[in-house]
Amino acid sequence: MNYRLFAALEIPEEIGEDLLVICEKVTGASWRPIDNFHITLRFFGELDGTDARELDHELGLISAKQMKLTLKGAGWFGSSEPHALWAGVEPNDALTSLASKCERAARRIGLPKEKRGFRPHVTLAYLHGTPLSEAASFCQKHALLNLGPFWVDRFHLYSSWSGKGPSRYVSEAEYPLG
Repeated sequence: MNYRLFAALEIPEEIGEDLLVICEKVTGASWRPIDNFHITLRFFGELDGTDARELDHELGLISAKQMKLTLKGAGWFGSSEPHALWAGVEPNDALTSLASKCERAARRIGLPKEKRGFRPHVTLAYLHGTPLSEAASFCQKHALLNLGPFWVDRFHLYSSWSGKGPSRYVSEAEYPLG
């Protein structure tokens, strides 16, 4: 059996509720449910059971600091053809370091290097045919978004399961931060 896996930080429920408030009418937006809000550290893709167990072991060896994070601003991915709206994360050295350690864990089990640079964010909506002007308007309206700080004392290995409606994410393992 294969698993679609990623490492991420969970978003506290109260921060998630604040994010839901800004999820307004945008043409073609498929808003994510509160349970799907997270900050991805590293997407690993489809792994078989053996690789998943090796990855779990490597992630369990990570030593990293606890941290306080703040969500700031909004943006979109897809430049002239927007495909996602997101809330940004204020730059944080401990967060960047943790993401790098997750990347190194992936490399140790033989996964290829992540092609995209680490850009911490919380995906709010996936977009389908959204006009650029609407994505820009949403981001301009929420440019001063400032939620938090909130304390992070662990990260998770999540599996992603597709079906009707939004994907379902299941925490397969939890790793404490020291």
